[in-house]
Amino acid sequence: MAAYILKRLLLMVPTLFGVMLMTFVITQFVPGGPVEQMVSQLKHHGASAGEASSGTEGLYRGASGLDEERLKELRALYGFDKPAYERFIAMMGNYLRFDFGTSYFHHQSVMELVISKLPVSISIGLWTFFITYLTCIPLGIAKAVRDGSLFDITTSSLILVGYAIPGFVLGIVLLVLFGGGSFYELFPLRGLVSDNWQDLSWYGKILDYLWHMVLPITASVVGSFAVMTMLTKNSFLEEIRKQYVLTARAKGLSEHTVLYKHIFRNAMIPLITGFPSAFIGAFFTGSLLIETIFSLDGIGLLSYDSVLKRDSPVVLGTLYLFTLLGLIAKLITDICYVLIDPRIKFESMEGR
Repeated sequence: MAAYILKRLLLMVPTLFGVMLMTFVITQFVPGGPVEQMVSQLKHHGASAGEASSGTEGLYRGASGLDEERLKELRALYGFDKPAYERFIAMMGNYLRFDFGTSYFHHQSVMELVISKLPVSISIGLWTFFITYLTCIPLGIAKAVRDGSLFDITTSSLILVGYAIPGFVLGIVLLVLFGGGSFYELFPLRGLVSDNWQDLSWYGKILDYLWHMVLPITASVVGSFAVMTMLTKNSFLEEIRKQYVLTARAKGLSEHTVLYKHIFRNAMIPLITGFPSAFIGAFFTGSLLIETIFSLDGIGLLSYDSVLKRDSPVVLGTLYLFTLLGLIAKLITDICYVLIDPRIKFESMEGR
């Protein structure tokens, strides 16, 4: 096991390097970088000042643009005065120390910026994760035991309808119905907590937070029910039809004992092994549309704004961090496979 883990850790290095290299190269060819955007802003402010003082000659020279000396200062400010390969090497050296630099537009450390957005993303991600697992696994087991029954058909229809409705559409419907739109004002329209949250008691703060989370979590979680529920059902159905189940029943064991002592462990393997990746991902889940609809300032909105503004330190820094976490989560998933199912050997996984 130690040799396999070491090998996987070593393979993370070229994988991470390749992802960062490809993204860095792409960002070099995307038009409208920070220098161009700053020049555009300066020209816009200069044009506005020129229009406001049109009676004074010689003060506005916006038509001539910025001089070359000013452009050099801007390029040096953002580090574009150096060749691309030098910037990439310096960037990767800083990233190895988890120094992701400073945002061009927020003027704040990238790590501090990400941490400041995490409460929203963690709230959405963790609640969605726990509600999905705690609801879909029992529901999937019940559907497998009652395969083909009215209960199975009805629940399948409901979760597929929920899967077909996009989360942002459901979010808008919930706001209209229950957020003070055209019908009932039962839940708040925006934010993670109320403005007077600091003045509330400890249980009042908890209730206020949960009150604000009802609509966005509902919009996020409904669409994820179908995949997990059907995966659970199919996994249990596959195990129920195997020979060892027939043997256990022939020995006179009760259906409860057969289901939870023999079937449950084998059927849960594909679900439990995906648990580490889903759990880690829940901390950094960002849904742009959900965050926008409910005015939640999280990772999703930060990523979208950073791409639009060509905020390279945020884009590349968060990509490095999330890619590294994804690779570690994948390694933990493989280790869980072996720990849960002793039939799987690391030697057989090396070809994966």
